[in-house]
Amino acid sequence: MKNRFKLTLSFILLAIIVTSCADVVSADIQTADDPYGFWSGLWHGMIAPLSFIGSLFSDDIAVYALNNTGHWYDFGFVMGIGAFGSSTARVGK
Repeated sequence: MKNRFKLTLSFILLAIIVTSCADVVSADIQTADDPYGFWSGLWHGMIAPLSFIGSLFSDDIAVYALNNTGHWYDFGFVMGIGAFGSSTARVGK
């Protein structure tokens, strides 16, 4: 019972720390000439579950960048979500 409490508390603290990495960009900057590419999509995909949790509590956090290069950003985003999903699946084993 004590170990389960410590594990739950550790997970909550880790989630709070990692959600502080969520990238927030104002709408004015999103219309700039320099769109997000593959590497930004990869990063946004890896932090997407945590950004989603943050977006439930704040309107300033977005999960997906609107100003992107299109297919390359989408490809990186999907790969990032897959990397997050595969790493959490290994923890459960």
